[in-house]
Amino acid sequence: APALAQEWKEFESTQDRFTCNFPGDPNIADTTFTSQFGHQLRARLYSVELARNHRFSVTVVDYSNITELGLAKQKACPAGSEACRGGSGAPGNSTGPGYSKADRAGAIIYATWQFMQRDAKVTHLLWTNISLVEGHQIRLLNNADKSLTAASVFMHEDKLYIAEGTVPAGYPEPGLFYQSLGFQDENGNGIRYADFYHNGFPKPPLQGGGGGAAPAGRGQGIREGV
Repeated sequence: APALAQEWKEFESTQDRFTCNFPGDPNIADTTFTSQFGHQLRARLYSVELARNHRFSVTVVDYSNITELGLAKQKACPAGSEACRGGSGAPGNSTGPGYSKADRAGAIIYATWQFMQRDAKVTHLLWTNISLVEGHQIRLLNNADKSLTAASVFMHEDKLYIAEGTVPAGYPEPGLFYQSLGFQDENGNGIRYADFYHNGFPKPPLQGGGGGAAPAGRGQGIREGV
């Protein structure tokens, strides 16, 4: 099979602080992502397409300025429109300005829901983690062409990571693609926590108490954003 003949490489983005194995050099494109409550967020798409119905991608969505976007939205809301304005963002408030707090808290579920809206049968959906960073894993059988899509969704340091692999009917599941995802600290070191990481909550200590270890294969694959 052509995909099996491709040279898989570990790709590293210090800009978006992740590593992942791709079957070749990914194309990189700036894009936008519409959140659950309508905020237009900066995003970056890393993708490799080998053939029709044979593609691999990681989309990284930046939620770090969601509060500022919510405040701007709140100012433009009609008077008395709570469904647009949301709350103040003070402790105990569940929505945040422009529903930005709820937007960030529900990002993983919302991204998973987008997969479920496709013309496809969901055959697998579960909670998962990579390096103790929590996320979702989903598998779809696409109704039109019987291709298989396997994906995972994680959120780390206010960045949403959507790793998606699609293969033609009869090919092995692309599970090793999304399972190869790894996260980095601000210095480009690989991260593995000592307990589960939940975005928006205090970070647990790293295993070993250090600053992380260099990702496996670092310096041997593709590197971007240095």
